[in-house]
Amino acid sequence: MKKTILAAACACLAFNTAQAQELKSVGITVGSLGNPYFVAMVNGAKAQALQINPAAKFTSVSADYDLNKQFTQIDNFISSGVNLILVNAVDPVAIAPAIAKARKAGIVVVGVDVMVQGANATVQTDNVEAGRIVCQYIAEQLGGKGNVIIQNGTQTSAVLDRVNGCKSVFAQAPAIKVLSDNQDAKGSREGGYSVMQGDLTRFAKVDAVFAINDPQAIGADLAAKQLKRKGIIIASVDGAPDIETALKSDTQIQASASQSPWGQAQQAVTMGNDLLNGKALESTTVLLQPSLVTRANVSEYKGWQADH
Repeated sequence: MKKTILAAACACLAFNTAQAQELKSVGITVGSLGNPYFVAMVNGAKAQALQINPAAKFTSVSADYDLNKQFTQIDNFISSGVNLILVNAVDPVAIAPAIAKARKAGIVVVGVDVMVQGANATVQTDNVEAGRIVCQYIAEQLGGKGNVIIQNGTQTSAVLDRVNGCKSVFAQAPAIKVLSDNQDAKGSREGGYSVMQGDLTRFAKVDAVFAINDPQAIGADLAAKQLKRKGIIIASVDGAPDIETALKSDTQIQASASQSPWGQAQQAVTMGNDLLNGKALESTTVLLQPSLVTRANVSEYKGWQADH
């Protein structure tokens, strides 16, 4: 697994506990279990937890992008006596009081996929790099000129970073015009379809679309097909199984920056277990490096459960 470790002071890294704790019970709350990405994340976390302790209890819940629901889920984890919580935060800042409450109860909290304010540690993709490599691919395919759309999403740190990484590339190509960058497609296929329909109705010429995740890209491709708009380069972030299929078939989807939800979750559980056992981490933040999957190399891509 390729990763970047961000330096931090050791004094901030150790989990203060009177004695080492066995990993006995893990709770994970994610944005939506309707998204295969988060299903893979949950499966990776469960596999690692059971490898560490086959008797460990494991509970996964879907916040459905509802902050209040995620607060309640964390409260339930605290009440049930888990000693490790993994949080894919709906709002990484607003969730801070719930994180503080869990830590006060002696529970280790590790953020996954997005930065989580107040967590003991965080594991995520280098999302700036993910956005950068995808939009660099788009810029190269366009020869440095054309009309592009940045199809935005729910404003988590991961989405903001991807968009910023993308914009940094387009900013270096004056002949690339960003037609729209503020439409929230909500991370879903339905959202991607709806936003793309609107954009293609508004704009007569669209050469490329950067979608912040694969479900949106698939929705965007369906909208383009329905409206009979061709010659559009669609690219995204995730490297999902559905995008593998899309890259091997007759779609306008051309690339995706692959993440490893399985690897993120396994790393998060490992770090949480180390903290429970009083071990100081090398860093509280680990960034896993994305890789670009295209039509040219998709046959070599190992997928989400690979240790990237």
